[in-house]
Amino acid sequence: MTQQSLVLGFIGIGLMGTPMTKRLLAAGYQVNVWNRSATKLDSVVNEGAIAKASIAELVVDSDVVMTCVSDTDAVREVVFGEQGIVQAVQNNRNSKARYLIDFSSIDPEQTRTMADELKKATGIEWVDSPVSGGVAGAEQGTLAIMCGGDASTIEFLTPVLEPLSQRVTRMGPVGCGQVTKICNQMIVSCNVLVMAEVMAMAEKAGVDAGQIPEALKGGFADSIPLQLTGPRMASRDFDDVKWHVKTLLKDLDMANHLAKTMESSIPMAGLGAELMRMHSSNGYKEQDPCTLIEQYTAKTKTN
Repeated sequence: MTQQSLVLGFIGIGLMGTPMTKRLLAAGYQVNVWNRSATKLDSVVNEGAIAKASIAELVVDSDVVMTCVSDTDAVREVVFGEQGIVQAVQNNRNSKARYLIDFSSIDPEQTRTMADELKKATGIEWVDSPVSGGVAGAEQGTLAIMCGGDASTIEFLTPVLEPLSQRVTRMGPVGCGQVTKICNQMIVSCNVLVMAEVMAMAEKAGVDAGQIPEALKGGFADSIPLQLTGPRMASRDFDDVKWHVKTLLKDLDMANHLAKTMESSIPMAGLGAELMRMHSSNGYKEQDPCTLIEQYTAKTKTN
């Protein structure tokens, strides 16, 4: 079997799953899809994806199952829950599923545990493959994909990942992709938190903050988050949600848990988690991180 002949199954058609599925379809793959909210399937079905009525139906008809869901509990439910992947394979000897590629950002240790349980129960190989690059990267096929898993398995599956990515890197055995994504999110989250402080301070000092991303472009302070999120902070363009405050908070909490387990000190990420938690608790949980500037520019109430 060649990689191009593999039938793919994608679970989780959301902000990231939708453009990723579209790119796989454009690359010529047959893609089966399932989502908890079936109405979200319309945009990918219109481009050739095949909607399945259940996870079990998708698993039976797909060689490679891909998951892109919200958190560790959601992944566990998809894999081990009632009518999940394990049950589907055990109830149907003709199931095609051989590999699971998890694009979600979840706990590394639980990833290792689930991968071991899945392999023992079904023989399916688990590759944790969290991504970085946001919705824009998913749309353009320029995601950075950091993989954990068996080297030969990742080598075999890399052509499947190429339509999605500018780079696929094996970081080590199962779980190492998730550790690398936590590292990525520590840098991104602290970056965007400082960016909010910078934009607010610059405005108060009389600077046209909307010019800052352009002025710093190509310098040491430049970054993709600055170019994508900085202008939206300056213009208060909060309506088009590209990513979520709750996602960064979840990842920072995982970073702090991992650091505690490893006895590693991460004071900046620890402070970042509390700042992100404060913003989330003020009603911004479901909002885009560009709203972080509101922490520093909100009007002080007076009697």
